[in-house]
Amino acid sequence: MESHLTVLLPLAAVWLAAGWLADGLPRLDHALALRRRTGWVLTLTLTGLGLTAAVLVAGLSSAGATPADRAAAGLGLAAAPALVVAACGVRRMRRLRAGARALASAPGTPAPHGLRAAAAHPLIGLPVQLTGLAMLPAVAAAGTPGLLSGPGVTGPAITLGVLGVAAIGVRHALRHNRLVERALPAGTASARAASPLHV
Repeated sequence: MESHLTVLLPLAAVWLAAGWLADGLPRLDHALALRRRTGWVLTLTLTGLGLTAAVLVAGLSSAGATPADRAAAGLGLAAAPALVVAACGVRRMRRLRAGARALASAPGTPAPHGLRAAAAHPLIGLPVQLTGLAMLPAVAAAGTPGLLSGPGVTGPAITLGVLGVAAIGVRHALRHNRLVERALPAGTASARAASPLHV
């Protein structure tokens, strides 16, 4: 096994686990469960950010083609969504956890639609999932050298990646909008639905 693959595999596993847990946040209908799950997502996300930063710093500070250099080079695609997670996602997760904690005084307290809409916000789940998915090409290239560099592979891989990102983004936006509509008072929701500009 390539030495830099041993660095990339745990990193990808942390980000993919965080993305998988973040995707299930809006489906939780009890405040206590939402608080616990948000805590797990926040812990995994902060771990992923710390490990990603450590690998990038180690790659930048070392000279030559060391395993740290090769691992850091593989993180180029994941750096942008990881920055969005650090800038926006972590703050939103902390606010969501604080809101769920305020309502989680009893185990059976339901999570209101407004809190679930906040959990479904695209800036919580989408960047985390994209960071995990962006790690997969680096892991595949480290595990099977030459797999993604063959002729005729780059174009279809980019097309599939763009289509996948678009599909995930649209899914997050639709789910967030649906939960926001449920959180609105009945009169406001019906007025918006009757508006000719309502989509």
